[in-house]
Amino acid sequence: LTPGARKNEVTGWEIDADGARVLRVSVTAAPEKGKANAALIKLLAKHWGIPKSAIEIVRGETTRVKVIEVQGLSVE
Repeated sequence: LTPGARKNEVTGWEIDADGARVLRVSVTAAPEKGKANAALIKLLAKHWGIPKSAIEIVRGETTRVKVIEVQGLSVE
């Protein structure tokens, strides 16, 4: 997650330095008081066409690298 970006966007999938697939996302919200996390959930819900309640940040609430759990979305 890149907070404080120029625009909200899902950049796409990349491979990180450890060889894991990561989804790059940018939001305009500041990384304070959970604003960037809320913007991330809102953006992903809209992008995938699922309710915000189906997305949960499992790990990394205070870091740029997050692990999220998504319900109602297939691997494709």
